[in-house]
Amino acid sequence: MLEIGRILYCIFLEFHLTYAFAGVIQSYHKMPADLLNPSPEVEARTHKLKRLVQTPNSFFMDIKCPGCFQITTVFSHAQTVVLCGNCNIMLCQPTGGRARLTEGCSYRKKVD
Repeated sequence: MLEIGRILYCIFLEFHLTYAFAGVIQSYHKMPADLLNPSPEVEARTHKLKRLVQTPNSFFMDIKCPGCFQITTVFSHAQTVVLCGNCNIMLCQPTGGRARLTEGCSYRKKVD
């Protein structure tokens, strides 16, 4: 009778430990973020070469002159001062990265 009790106790311990370790293993395998489906906010913050699909940060844009309303196409990271073709108003000035638009200028990204 004592032998049967020991056997049942061993089976109970084995079952209990297996269940406990299975819970621990499952908790370690959960990822804090979904790497295959990142959110657009996370994609925008990551470096251009470390994104799921590599895309540049630069783009071409149409800038509307506040004086004569003529539209000029400008690169987003322009390294020179861009002037309007009609009235010679400065549309944007270079900075270390993206070009800074002059006050009153509106822009839109150019589509392919």
